[in-house]
Amino acid sequence: MAFFIGAAFLQNQLKLYQQRVQIELASLLTSEQHPDVTERLLDAMRYATLNSGKRLRPALIYAVAESLNIPLTQVDKAACAIELIHSYSLVHDDLPAMDDDDLRRGQPTCHIQYDEATAILVGDAQQTLAFSILTESAELSAESRLEMIRLLSHAAGINGMIGGQMLDIASEGQNIELVRLEQLHTMKTGALIQAALLMGAAASPLYAEVKQALGDLGKTIGLAFQVQDDILDIEGDTDTLGKPQGSDLQADKSTYPKLLGLEGAKRYRNQLIEQAQQQYQQLPFTSPFLVQLIDYIGQRNH
Repeated sequence: MAFFIGAAFLQNQLKLYQQRVQIELASLLTSEQHPDVTERLLDAMRYATLNSGKRLRPALIYAVAESLNIPLTQVDKAACAIELIHSYSLVHDDLPAMDDDDLRRGQPTCHIQYDEATAILVGDAQQTLAFSILTESAELSAESRLEMIRLLSHAAGINGMIGGQMLDIASEGQNIELVRLEQLHTMKTGALIQAALLMGAAASPLYAEVKQALGDLGKTIGLAFQVQDDILDIEGDTDTLGKPQGSDLQADKSTYPKLLGLEGAKRYRNQLIEQAQQQYQQLPFTSPFLVQLIDYIGQRNH
């Protein structure tokens, strides 16, 4: 019964965060905000941004901010910025030159719905808009804005998501060691999750105190999230996942089940979830949402 109550709380709170960032994102992508932009580009940006994503990274920003008594209005732009970066990465990952996927979040990928050139420009526009809105976040001090920009640019760049994506491409068709696979996914997936936790705290007077613990927790959550993604690529189904099931296997990507076996990957995921719960206990604040989310990462089906 306790787990059911916890799961219900998590889903309700996640829905509130999803709705909040959805409204904020929609307000950024209007003709009134961008009168000189072609309607086709704005349509494609809305298509790629306002679909049914989990909004996990914005939710992490909101949850940490609430736990540290930071008004959510102060982190709305940060929540939008990190989701724009994540969405841009999906648009570009799906391109023919990358993963060449036809389905994303249950609908045709951006380059299928529009065209390849438009999809490239959509990703570019999402990325640059993310940093633009952070610079214009009047609710934050200049110091907090600069720290959020630093965190996001590092997580999204060559030392984070992009560098990890390059490692992923270089590792296709190879049997790499666990330490190399962890490095790959700490950069490709974990860096943005880690940045979300830190961006949620950046405006707090306690930021210096919580920074190390949140960073460690974000790294572990990011790895657990990726291991579960790899498991779902084998055990999930396309309709639930919203993307082609088995695509990693077909592309001969380096995954945890490929390296450890399916049961070994599940054991490793469970170890990471347990480690994350222990790291959560080291935080100088409580977040019922965050503690439930850690468990959810290992149980989700999409």
